[in-house]
Amino acid sequence: MAASCTQPKQAGGAIPLADSSGYSFGSASFDGIGKFYFGREISFVMGAAGSEWLERDERDQEENASLAVQNMPLTPNAVVADIGAGTGYFSFKIAEKIPSGKVYAVDVQEEMLQLAAYKKKQLQDSVVELIKSTDKSVNLPTHSVDLAIMVDVYHELEFPKEMLASVYEALKPNGQLLLIEYRGEDPSIPIKPLHKTT
Repeated sequence: MAASCTQPKQAGGAIPLADSSGYSFGSASFDGIGKFYFGREISFVMGAAGSEWLERDERDQEENASLAVQNMPLTPNAVVADIGAGTGYFSFKIAEKIPSGKVYAVDVQEEMLQLAAYKKKQLQDSVVELIKSTDKSVNLPTHSVDLAIMVDVYHELEFPKEMLASVYEALKPNGQLLLIEYRGEDPSIPIKPLHKTT
């Protein structure tokens, strides 16, 4: 149950205070679902209709995707979980770096997994494994993952507390979680505010 008290929102409005779960509910913004986690409204999930944006030619330059993958702590036999993989844009880039490893391309949307499956077939890939998640679980084996990544995903998690707990269970004892998001502090980035993270 959401608390009835409110606290000031940085933009000048007010949001409900969270209970012990960290979740609260209030008026939805245009791009949000009206559910808040520790004061931050959760955005709508980008559907498969936006898949062309995920695969746009200029993405590598705009997001430094190749540089991001180059700087990831990867070994040839690493096990990586790409949470919210969408079309597999990052999954297949990572797969090239770990020929003896595995990439779990995890997504909650069946349509996205179908697009990733098509790309996997085109690339004749043998490293990426497609996994259907739920909104609360990544559905991965316990202690199986060296590195979990979320690229432009965290702000869309409807149950971030439960999903992060699920990721934690999937990580090996020395496993790591990497979040890549557009910086909320940078007003020059032309992305909707709820799709940035501070």
